[in-house]
Amino acid sequence: MNWQNKIVSDKDVLLGKPTIKGTRLSVEFIIERLASGWTQEQLLENYPRLSREDLQAVFAYVSHCFKDGLMYEFPAETV
Repeated sequence: MNWQNKIVSDKDVLLGKPTIKGTRLSVEFIIERLASGWTQEQLLENYPRLSREDLQAVFAYVSHCFKDGLMYEFPAETV
């Protein structure tokens, strides 16, 4: 999956957050929905402009970020 064709960043859209091309749906928003228990089917039903390929691009983008070290480990909390 070539996520670069689907995930874009435009400073005039959501302050430059990575979004799905042609939408105002950010990668962050999609991941938050999935983390809170939404299914891919629920996302597709509720956001008709969203496609399965868009979701695959989100997953590929997040995977790329992990591999490139763009996501960092949180420091241990102190008690």
